[in-house]
Amino acid sequence: MQRTLVLGIGNTLLSDEGLGIHLLEYLRARHPELPGVTWLDGGTLSFTLAPVIEDHANLIVLDAAQLDKPPGTIDLLTGAEMDRFVGYGKRSVHEVGLIDLLTIAQLQERLPEKRALLGIQPAEFGWGDKPGTAVTRAIPGAAVQVLELIQNWTERQD
Repeated sequence: MQRTLVLGIGNTLLSDEGLGIHLLEYLRARHPELPGVTWLDGGTLSFTLAPVIEDHANLIVLDAAQLDKPPGTIDLLTGAEMDRFVGYGKRSVHEVGLIDLLTIAQLQERLPEKRALLGIQPAEFGWGDKPGTAVTRAIPGAAVQVLELIQNWTERQD
């Protein structure tokens, strides 16, 4: 079975900015032992995550993303579409770190073959330990998309 890393990123002290971690915790609480899945709180990213990413065949990143859409909008970007998004302009406060981690994995020839970014358009970046209303409402639907993607990837490998 291919291993999938679900990596939540964000700062949980800055309202919507922490939504990647809040979504990760939502998923982990409901599916703590999903076969082949590693749930990881990546915080605000660090180069120490590179080996963890490289050790998985699949990668799903959960994060606030500047989608230029209404707050709470969910976008699931896969493969080259994800690569273009994280490599273009200032879309996330973590973007440089994420693109650096993907570049390291690519240089090591260990970039996960299947990768996706599930981004939610934030609205609030002030101090606060939970996301605002629009993002909070988006979390259950975003979780469904993550689980469907994992299932789709698992079925395709069989």
